[in-house]
Amino acid sequence: MATRVGYIGLGDMGGAMAGNLAPKGFDACVYDLNPVVVEEVTDGGATAGASCREVGAHAEVLSVCVPADAHVEAVLLGEDGALDAMAKGSVVLIHSTVQPDTIEKMEAAAKARGIGLIDACVTGGRAAAEAGELTMLVGGDEGLVERVRPVLEAYGTTVLHAGPLGCGAKLKLAVNLLTYVNWAAISESYRLAEASGLDPNVFVEAVKSNGQLSQMQQRFVVNCAMPQEAVESDGFQSFIRLQMHTAEKDLAHALELGRKSGIALPAAGLVSQDMARIYRVNDDGRR
Repeated sequence: MATRVGYIGLGDMGGAMAGNLAPKGFDACVYDLNPVVVEEVTDGGATAGASCREVGAHAEVLSVCVPADAHVEAVLLGEDGALDAMAKGSVVLIHSTVQPDTIEKMEAAAKARGIGLIDACVTGGRAAAEAGELTMLVGGDEGLVERVRPVLEAYGTTVLHAGPLGCGAKLKLAVNLLTYVNWAAISESYRLAEASGLDPNVFVEAVKSNGQLSQMQQRFVVNCAMPQEAVESDGFQSFIRLQMHTAEKDLAHALELGRKSGIALPAAGLVSQDMARIYRVNDDGRR
């Protein structure tokens, strides 16, 4: 019998990840507040749950990919939360980028109900998620990780077990910090090239040729090169504002982890204050 997998949170990454489950032989049940994205995944063979609780009741393995710490707590422990409906011996995978403390709190709640929990953060972007080629950044009990490895491998080609519970979240915050600092460097160097009269395409070719621009970074250059009239469009501003909020949240978590770890992260602090400019968001209060 196919492993029963639940998936809660079908946003940019979650929907792409969940879309791999049914085609790879899993009995998938999914839930999101947006019925449009639910339909996109159920068209691929998954079934739709009516609530977090219903998806939890279905799941031997439950994936959670929601925006922030409060959302993770709500879908697991809220009034219609998944944990109280899950069977003993089932396992929760938290894919959201959250504080390690949140992972520990959710694991304690799950353990009290006889349920396992690991942090299984992801990196690689939407294209890799759609292809099932993400890198999974995992923290938790080794035995639990091995039990759910087939599900993890449905999402990603690389599964990195970073250490005990919370280490996947810590690794994701360190990875994301590097990403956003890179975005800042690319944005400033691109603007310098353009403002000083260089052809920006020549600048891009230079940093591609010398190895300074990875494939992921090349995708960000598209943002830098977008004409101002396109940047000003409502559609782009709505999309990029969500990206900015995610970046600010992740950088705040990285700074908090730095404080708890006894180190300063001055570049993270500076970049966290400049994400509106970096992403070209129209927001005077954040510039």
